[in-house]
Amino acid sequence: MRYNRQIILPEIGEEGQAKLKAAKVLIVGVGGLGSPIALYLAGAGVGTLGLVDDDEVSISNLQRQVLYTEDELGDFKAVCAAMRLTALNSEIIVNSCPGRLSKENAKDLISDYDIVVDGCDNFTTRYLINDVCVEQGKPYVYGAICGFEGQVSVFNYGKTKKTYRDLYPNEEEMLRMPPPPKGVIGVTPAITGSVEATEVLKIICGFGEVLAGKLWTIDLRTWQSNIFSL
Repeated sequence: MRYNRQIILPEIGEEGQAKLKAAKVLIVGVGGLGSPIALYLAGAGVGTLGLVDDDEVSISNLQRQVLYTEDELGDFKAVCAAMRLTALNSEIIVNSCPGRLSKENAKDLISDYDIVVDGCDNFTTRYLINDVCVEQGKPYVYGAICGFEGQVSVFNYGKTKKTYRDLYPNEEEMLRMPPPPKGVIGVTPAITGSVEATEVLKIICGFGEVLAGKLWTIDLRTWQSNIFSL
């Protein structure tokens, strides 16, 4: 059976696998972070995945965005990713949305899903995801990377109901900041995105300690990892 190796885990079991099949998860951005997030959630059997991304595959992506191939250069990532994930697991539903999450479509898109996962790379989209998730009562699994460093948190979930605005309360100041350096090694989003995917599985199946009200960070140069309270 496809899912035997995780069903035998007491934290998952048949009941958890049924919850995964029934779950609907929206991934905003299927680039460096979104690639491992999407692959591992599809592999685990999350029943419905939504993919939002307005970008096209380029040669500079392939160093870290392992969902794609050289044959797909110039094609929409959301469309290519949907085909790749369906090829990985034909039992799930994958909805592709080759466009940008915006104020005009965010409420409608997010309303169709149980959990939103952050694979994007800009503050504007993160504040938008956060605010709509708060309004609709949806968990927001956040992740960000820069160079050799990554961080993950879970917002609007659990007793604390901490949000992205608790981590970065001054939106105007954040939006004025210059874009972070684009340099990154491929394993930074691989590790950070995998942690995000793990948090999604924990939320769906109800095991472990979710990073709600906490911020996990890692520096791959030293393997120093910390968990901070928000």
